[in-house]
Amino acid sequence: MEKYRNEIKYICSDQELCQIRERIRHICRTDAHADGDSTYLVRSVYFDDYDNTCYYENENGTDPREKFRIRIYNGSLDRITLECKRKEHGMNHKASCPLTEEMCRSLIEGEFPVTMAMDMADGLNGQQRALLTKFILQYRMRRFSAKVIVEYERTPYVYETGNVRITFDRGIGSGRNVREFMCPRVSTRPVMPIGRHILEIKYDELLPDSIYNLLQVHRLQRSAYSKYYMCRKFTI
Repeated sequence: MEKYRNEIKYICSDQELCQIRERIRHICRTDAHADGDSTYLVRSVYFDDYDNTCYYENENGTDPREKFRIRIYNGSLDRITLECKRKEHGMNHKASCPLTEEMCRSLIEGEFPVTMAMDMADGLNGQQRALLTKFILQYRMRRFSAKVIVEYERTPYVYETGNVRITFDRGIGSGRNVREFMCPRVSTRPVMPIGRHILEIKYDELLPDSIYNLLQVHRLQRSAYSKYYMCRKFTI
């Protein structure tokens, strides 16, 4: 059974993020994937069809809706994942499976690696194989192609009760040249005003009061901000 999670977003200033960090760092641990300064670089390339259906579904708030991406961390190709993020009734579900460098490069170049996908599927579990099969089908039938790179710095915190994950996303940038995705560095342009960042809170059924109260800074207002949508606006 697919597990859906709640997701809350806020647009914050540098000062607000600093205040929240000082409040939560004593009860939340940093994510195991973060480096020495508790931050890592997230880079994703998003796919859409010939009619830009995913983009317009996001713009119109279609429910349910899905988007597909390939993601790497810190510019490294050691860990490449294909992900599908599905939004339904205000909640989110994410499925993922590993990709090889060759497979990733082929998909970005616009090739259809049927044999390669079949060979790779042999080493996946059932859920991963289902995701890869679904993506390849969409890729072929809907003429999917890589559309935009989204890159930002993420500082993550974890609170065990409620499986809460709090992330500070800074320096969100949009990249047009999708073929740069596997390069050590990519060319991007900022999509938010200077000093504005995204605070995200993800949790299972309920957000603990202890966390909710600590996040109440300057009466923050919830936002439906989509990094993917804002970055794609520069490429449509």
